Amino acid sequence: MSSTAESENRATQAYLPDFCAAATVFIVVLIAELVAILLTLAAHDSPGAFLVRLAKNSLFILWLALLSSAVMCLFRGQLESAGKTRAFVVSFIVIELLCLVLAELSYHLSWWFPDFITVADTHARFLARTFAISSILIGLAMRYLYVSSEWRRSIVLEAQARVSALQALIRPHFLFNSMNTIASLTRSDPKQAEEAVEDLSDLLRANLGASGDRSTLKQELEVAAIYQRIEKLRLGNRLRVRWDVNDLPMRALIPSLTIQPLLENAIYHGVELLPEGGDVIVAGRRDGDTIEITMSNPVADGGGRSTPGNKMALANIRQRFELAYGNRGTVDVEAEGSSYCVRLRFPCDERPA
Repeated sequence: MSSTAESENRATQAYLPDFCAAATVFIVVLIAELVAILLTLAAHDSPGAFLVRLAKNSLFILWLALLSSAVMCLFRGQLESAGKTRAFVVSFIVIELLCLVLAELSYHLSWWFPDFITVADTHARFLARTFAISSILIGLAMRYLYVSSEWRRSIVLEAQARVSALQALIRPHFLFNSMNTIASLTRSDPKQAEEAVEDLSDLLRANLGASGDRSTLKQELEVAAIYQRIEKLRLGNRLRVRWDVNDLPMRALIPSLTIQPLLENAIYHGVELLPEGGDVIVAGRRDGDTIEITMSNPVADGGGRSTPGNKMALANIRQRFELAYGNRGTVDVEAEGSSYCVRLRFPCDERPA
């Protein structure tokens, strides 16, 4: 497995979130403030003292949340490499120690600035209460991270199963037709038959050897071009594919097995059903940090075949786009009259040269 694939797999299986990310810090601050409100409501103070106590609780809890996020940001890599159990224990101890240090500092500040900070408990009782409350909250937070990690793991396993299902969509009729075409070429054009066998071998290797990782656009387009050459032997001039992809960054990453299944659907459900054939148009462009690829093909008046393969392939691609990009990647279908178009939009993430 490549280093890029390994890093993607580690990111997916990570137990701790990326505390360096602004979105994670925002969630931490939001949860911290909700905890401050909950503790303030539980104090049963008079209505006039609510805001004062809320401000004090928020100051303490937000400082703890931000300091903990900073520490987790610095040491996340080391914690992840230690394993989930050790990461849980070390994270719990580190955050608990931070909490006790802040509690100790707050208690001393109450002596130095009694007009601003008031601690009604004794020193030992204040630290004991802080330890008990923080232990419960930190334990719940660590449990949530564990459940979230297992949820991400189940999503990865489901995605891998969907990739396996997509690999199984190499339809038997395609293999049979290809072998029959090659068999006929062995008598009329042995050189072309040899090239067809090599193309078929490369295509099967690319399909059956693909994993749930991402590949470059260059690799995806090469696999699709191999598939086109094999189908061209069978359909002849009925199949015309126009590639307008020169503006695409070829090192950009995309979930593997994306372009070729779309081309297969365009031929199988569109061009092959038309007596005169038709044009499949593959166009791509880069719009800032976003890549857009469209694939359009003609369809017969009665629509494409009624087999579920087309919908299954699109569902697989959508699921893997959602896993890889979240709401930043989309797979849209436009079916109008005699035209069928699939539009892919996803962030431009280029593999280093």
